[in-house]
Amino acid sequence: MSESKPASRLQQLTEQVAKMGGEEIAQKFETLQLHAGAVPDPHTKSRATPIYATTSFVFNDSAHGARLFGLKEFGNIYSRIMNPTVDVLEKRIAALEGGVAALAASSGQAAQFMAIAALAGVGDNIVSTSNLYGGTYNQLKVFMPRLGITTKFVKGDDPQEFKKLIDEKTKAVYLESIGNPRYNVPDFEAIVKVAHEAGVPVMVDNTFGAGGYFCRPIEFGADIVVHSATKWIGGHGTTIGGIVVDAGKFDWGTPAARKRFPQMTEPSEGYHGLKFWDTFGAMTFIIRLRVEILRDLGAALNPFAAQQLILGAETLSLRCERHAQNAQHLAEWLEKNENVAWVSYPGLKSHSSHELAKKYLPRGFGGVLSFGVKGGQKAGSQVVDNFKLISNLANVGDSKTLAIHPWTTTHEQLSDEEKMNSGVTDDLIRISVGTEHIDDIIADFVQSFKASATKPEANGEPANGEKTGNTKAGGDMAGAT
Repeated sequence: MSESKPASRLQQLTEQVAKMGGEEIAQKFETLQLHAGAVPDPHTKSRATPIYATTSFVFNDSAHGARLFGLKEFGNIYSRIMNPTVDVLEKRIAALEGGVAALAASSGQAAQFMAIAALAGVGDNIVSTSNLYGGTYNQLKVFMPRLGITTKFVKGDDPQEFKKLIDEKTKAVYLESIGNPRYNVPDFEAIVKVAHEAGVPVMVDNTFGAGGYFCRPIEFGADIVVHSATKWIGGHGTTIGGIVVDAGKFDWGTPAARKRFPQMTEPSEGYHGLKFWDTFGAMTFIIRLRVEILRDLGAALNPFAAQQLILGAETLSLRCERHAQNAQHLAEWLEKNENVAWVSYPGLKSHSSHELAKKYLPRGFGGVLSFGVKGGQKAGSQVVDNFKLISNLANVGDSKTLAIHPWTTTHEQLSDEEKMNSGVTDDLIRISVGTEHIDDIIADFVQSFKASATKPEANGEPANGEKTGNTKAGGDMAGAT
């Protein structure tokens, strides 16, 4: 090694430890996904996180129970509020996202609902992007108004359009890190600046950001992150769950915040006048979410589901790397296919969010893409129906490749105008790209196009030299993994 080259990694780490005087080095994502929040069980010495299948926990004595119920001491009381298995999952995702703490929920929809309920009440509003998952759109547009909470939808991602809609009753600005189904990437820093200038926190659904692997919104100023842990965090289509992560950076104690969010600073009726901000500081939001909102709504995650999600998180980076590789190759292949009218994936240079995606998605451009088949809705439905390897179902983030026609499924309850405003067209097919070999994914597209009476692509053959049925498929892209 020449003197001008950097020292070895071992030497660099040794020097870093020496300079830090023994302070703990921040661990990498790949290490945190395995270790954050967990230690060997102190009693059994089990290395894997045990499933604590219990409803409740024994107090040391009556005084101990009183301290726990009075929030003078933290500990387990009842598994609806806290559970040791669930606690490991919460700490792990908080570490992966760069937050101070997290709270798990029974589903992503429940996590999102509770996070909003902690901020807003009757007469309040949320300002949200219109590029949303259909379930989120319905929750904000249809269900929340029944509780007196309305949503103002912004067309597009222009920060100034968000600014125009924020008023004194706005309690959050809501974004998706990768919009579903347009895969638009918002300019987080610009929108956060607008929201914070108005004294409003920013909440980001980072489900498509895969537990912080593709995107870490907190690094760009987001205050609250929500996830459907069902998707990439779990990763295998086995478990429903959600999670809320608190960045711990929003100042609930400013005069403006005290006026907008009195529930964070004024005496709590349910805890004998306790003031959350004065007592818990940076942990105010997440603790109130747990001891008031989760306690009263009851949308808790059970420990069996938590253990499944912990196992999923342990391979998150490995799976996501392949998801992104396969999605990029498939998007490029589809873009050249004569059966395809258009392709939407932020990893493509042709995508409107490509430059922002390079900034905010440094590890890859996600695992989902959409495309339109020439021939419109009928042709698109035929392609989905003729897949053999690829499953037609309503999920994303599975290790297996999944397809769906959103116009008639996930966004079916929206009007045609609302679908178009959300980026859903009648020819759109959404593909959650799995971790199978890319040759086999492309081969299924080839046979489906053929079976759908469209002309199959024939750009060569897979890089491994094998034929795909009677048709060559994939070219150079098919062989890259």
